Amino acid sequence: MGIDPTFETSRDVADEHEGHTVWGPVDEPETLGIHGTHVAVDFDICIADGACLEDCPVDVFEWTDTPDHPESEIKADPANEAQCIDCMLCVDVCPVDAIDVDPGRAGRL
Repeated sequence: MGIDPTFETSRDVADEHEGHTVWGPVDEPETLGIHGTHVAVDFDICIADGACLEDCPVDVFEWTDTPDHPESEIKADPANEAQCIDCMLCVDVCPVDAIDVDPGRAGRL
């Protein structure tokens, strides 16, 4: 099961991280929520294989530490989501469907 594409209506804003919204629930270290809006990464299912970092032509993602998370202790953070060009490469290469890019959400950053 991948990221919830309705997270904006089904989840509440829990926090802000590195300039982007974090959608709850958040209960560290096990539950980290969805990071980002235009480019959203479900930190709870991200396995940090790095494909999105390697394939993104505009460097939207950066590694961020997530100590003691059961899936991985680093995550692909959409720290530069405003740079996204909606190419969808990250969505295509994510092996666990943890990423959602919605061009319609770009104006709501």
